[in-house]
Amino acid sequence: MKNRKNAIIASFSLLLLLTGCGVQQTPEQESPKAEYVRITPEEAFLMMSDDGDVVILDVRTEDEYNSGHIQNAILIPHGEIRGRAESELPDKNQVILVYCRSGARSETAAGELIDMGYTNVYDFGGIINWPYEIVY
Repeated sequence: MKNRKNAIIASFSLLLLLTGCGVQQTPEQESPKAEYVRITPEEAFLMMSDDGDVVILDVRTEDEYNSGHIQNAILIPHGEIRGRAESELPDKNQVILVYCRSGARSETAAGELIDMGYTNVYDFGGIINWPYEIVY
């Protein structure tokens, strides 16, 4: 009798474990808000090389951008992120690699993008630490 009771309890426990107690997830639970991620310039370079489907986002001023930027980078100054991102970066699941001059503005801009619902945002700091080629 005791063995049968233990077997029933074990079976019930296994059933609960496998079914997740029947709790349905809400949309917020299924896709939690993205978190701020800082990567190195080398990691960003590999992401640019490995996956041609990334956006390189320069958040400096237009004058800074014109004085040299990473090839294929698009310019949205950090103060204009909230007003321009959704029209210029329509895919909120797109990988976006963000940089500025030293890393302060890119951190702020990356945080704003995440707050706006972007899910794959990576801040790789400043162009002053970029060991690769830039274009003019």
